[in-house]
Amino acid sequence: MNLSVKEKASYGLGAVGKDMVYMLSASYVLYYFQDVLGVSAIAMGIILLVARVFDAFNDPIMGIIVAKTQTKWGKFRPWLMIGTVTNAIILFIMFAAPPALDGKGLVAYAAVTYILWGVTYTMMDIPYWSMIPAFTRGGKEREGLTTLARSCAGVGSALITIFTMIAVHALGGADERVGFRWFALIIAILFIVFITITCLNIKEKSTVDMKSPSVGEMFKALIQNDQAMAIVIAIVLINCAIYITSNLVIYFFKYDFGGANWYQSYTYFNIFGGAIQILSMMIFYPLLRKFNSNFRIFYICLASAIVGYAVLLLIAFTSMTNVFILFIPAFFIFAANGVLQVLTTVFLANTVDYGELKNNRRDESVIFSMQTFVVKLASGVAAFIASICLQINKLSNEAVTEAQQTMDFSEGVSQASRVGLRMTMTIIPIVGLFIAIVWFAKKYILTDEKLEEISGKLKNR
Repeated sequence: MNLSVKEKASYGLGAVGKDMVYMLSASYVLYYFQDVLGVSAIAMGIILLVARVFDAFNDPIMGIIVAKTQTKWGKFRPWLMIGTVTNAIILFIMFAAPPALDGKGLVAYAAVTYILWGVTYTMMDIPYWSMIPAFTRGGKEREGLTTLARSCAGVGSALITIFTMIAVHALGGADERVGFRWFALIIAILFIVFITITCLNIKEKSTVDMKSPSVGEMFKALIQNDQAMAIVIAIVLINCAIYITSNLVIYFFKYDFGGANWYQSYTYFNIFGGAIQILSMMIFYPLLRKFNSNFRIFYICLASAIVGYAVLLLIAFTSMTNVFILFIPAFFIFAANGVLQVLTTVFLANTVDYGELKNNRRDESVIFSMQTFVVKLASGVAAFIASICLQINKLSNEAVTEAQQTMDFSEGVSQASRVGLRMTMTIIPIVGLFIAIVWFAKKYILTDEKLEEISGKLKNR
């Protein structure tokens, strides 16, 4: 029996909720602790890098726990619900640091809460993706649901991109600390509601022998599957570029673009960019796919992102009095990002058939576990690079105390610091994307024609 619209919508809604939570943490935890609370940028960079790498290696452990779970509700939904509730609680606690804390106490608070957030997120993320084979029949149905869920996850990310700062200022006024606390509470509640709907409407229809790969098995599978290795490295490069920008763009508006109402300009920029990102996943990609191969679309998107970053760098050296001029680079960057999220998932899925033909086994679970691993690794590396930029360029509330009275924080920032920020959030992503293009062109060979050939050989075995 095919999946109903209700089941598809429920599963997609869960993806929206979990990526709202993920994006709030990935894009704003550095800003919250470093800029709002005053924790050292380098200290935060080290915390984020270590926590994300630890969390990435923690994925296989959670997979083993889920695989050994046997309840009347199945093996996936209990952990999905437990992980969601605990992660939502930790999310609120993380963005509700006690006002009495400062110095080393605040650093310890940031480290403990962020590590716990990562562990509890893994607790629900692993069963969420691993449960797909338990209620789908495989083939196009499974592929279609995976693509839908990835697209819905992108919607969740875009919603956080659009609404966070406007909600923070609406809830807390000039006190961002208060605003983040209430906004985190709202997102945590929505997260629990959305995943509850998923658990109520999605039921396991078959018993799945889930084997969670170890880190050693992941790397062994990559070494033996050169196409998986090719796309994994490309994903790391692309996501590093994306996350560096997402971590620093708020600082760009606050300390470079400036103005007493800088957050409004930042919100307009993100509303436009988030809308473009959603449209690119839902509309642009299907339209492009009608007339182009995935390979060609991939190169178009990477070139689009590079052009966007280059235009952003050029505009940054003008007077920048009107935020709407920044919509030009935003279109190229956000549109590319949306399509690339879908494409990298498709490319990674294609390596499973290639691996089966080459190694006589399907490493489906290994390959998709590696996607989560590399995305977390990329976010940690990007956060560390962003923190170095902030530390070197002395970008924080404490560095511009005189400007706080007017709320125009850009008044206390030197031109050298602004240039350093601009270069980090544009030049480094451009270099990373250029390397991704060269690497992908040389290493990835799974064109549509090659995939048909592989499919034919597998059927004839």
